[in-house]
Amino acid sequence: MAREDRNVIGFTVALISEFASHFGIHPRQAYAYLKRYGGMDHLHSHYAVLHTQSFPDTVEALAQVCINNGGALT
Repeated sequence: MAREDRNVIGFTVALISEFASHFGIHPRQAYAYLKRYGGMDHLHSHYAVLHTQSFPDTVEALAQVCINNGGALT
């Protein structure tokens, strides 16, 4: 596995954990929510920018993407 792929996977796992912690849910629930409401697609499409921001800013950005796509987690 390439180093860049490992970095993307590590960032994604850490971000899902932060998202779950922020909203007080299990990481598995956080992943399902992000997947259902477009957060994971946004993360993968914009990884180059998102990984340079703080985790709180990235969590808020993903939460807003999900809200815009019908999610209701606040």
